[in-house]
Amino acid sequence: MTSTLRKCLATAAAVTVLLATDAAAAAALPAGSSPAARLRQDVSAIHALGISGVQARVIAPDGRQTVATAGTADLRTGRPVPPDGYLRMASTSKTLIATVVLQLAAEGRLSLDDTVDRRLPGVVHGNGNDGTRITLRQLLQHTGGISDAGLPGYSTPAEYYQQRHRAYSDEQLVARAMAVPPTEGWHYSNTGYLLLAMTVEKVTGRPAHQEIEERILRPLGLDHTRWTGISSTVPRPHALAYQFFGPGARVDVTDQIPVGHENLSWVTTTLDENRLLRALLGGRLLPPGQLAEMKRTVPVSAEAEQFWPGGRYGLGLVEQPLSCGGTYWSHEGGDGGYITLNGVTDDGGRSAVVSMSEARGDTPEHILAQEHAGSALIDHALCAGSPGRR
Repeated sequence: MTSTLRKCLATAAAVTVLLATDAAAAAALPAGSSPAARLRQDVSAIHALGISGVQARVIAPDGRQTVATAGTADLRTGRPVPPDGYLRMASTSKTLIATVVLQLAAEGRLSLDDTVDRRLPGVVHGNGNDGTRITLRQLLQHTGGISDAGLPGYSTPAEYYQQRHRAYSDEQLVARAMAVPPTEGWHYSNTGYLLLAMTVEKVTGRPAHQEIEERILRPLGLDHTRWTGISSTVPRPHALAYQFFGPGARVDVTDQIPVGHENLSWVTTTLDENRLLRALLGGRLLPPGQLAEMKRTVPVSAEAEQFWPGGRYGLGLVEQPLSCGGTYWSHEGGDGGYITLNGVTDDGGRSAVVSMSEARGDTPEHILAQEHAGSALIDHALCAGSPGRR
């Protein structure tokens, strides 16, 4: 730990580490068990799906932390999952980009109603794409119609090995997206956030990752959240990341250059991700007006509803219902074998993050089972402080 703030938090917060290795025993826990026991049960249930490694961290309103791990960090050696291991942040970095854009709006340096073409002239055009008709707000909420269909990706082990060290600039990726006609309605768009990162650089004169470091990470002391750029590795300690392509095809995919590496390639820890969300919803990063803008939501597509039942999308944040009443805020991330779900209560008081170091992406059923198990853990953790819930 290098920052004074981090040392103070580590000293003040009591941390309970629970190593959950027996899924059957965890499933047998009686109703009304403690939040720590429930976290252990939920982590073991995720591991029981066939996911190699799981780590989860919950922070209560008083700062008390509970950590649970299950499975292994390395299928060859069987070493345990580190409770403070690094993970690829993936799409949770959209929350970082959105926060910087809203800070710039608060400073009067841009408007959410600016068109993309005003900030990036001529970049969005062709095949029906028209930057004069898309606003920054629409990019932030995924209603700008920018398709990801032209972006690179892999669906087989062979494609992974062929593509894992290919690096694309943001401009190259946007150009690929422009070769595809726009979508209609709400449609999740990684390309839209690449355009937002490019906008941040155009407005500030510095890459978006530098603005994120200066405006968010340093003030909060998040020194375990790092931009990795073109590096294909993850800092130690970490669990190896696996992709399950189907029976007999479980591949270590840790070594790869993430798509969008110029600004959206970040690693973090469950502690830092918790602290980021708590600070954001607690009003430490945005003025009240901009935080209210971030929390103005729109309905998501039917496809996204499978992942976020009852969910609505704001500006770089997802609002989802809690089983105990009310809602919470989150933005999950999935890339390079790491699937991470998170959540924070509306006041920033209670938060939870679960990171799975294997993506079971071979069938829709496996994808949804993994998603729903992670979502259940977040729901249980955030509801633990509600009246009548333990």
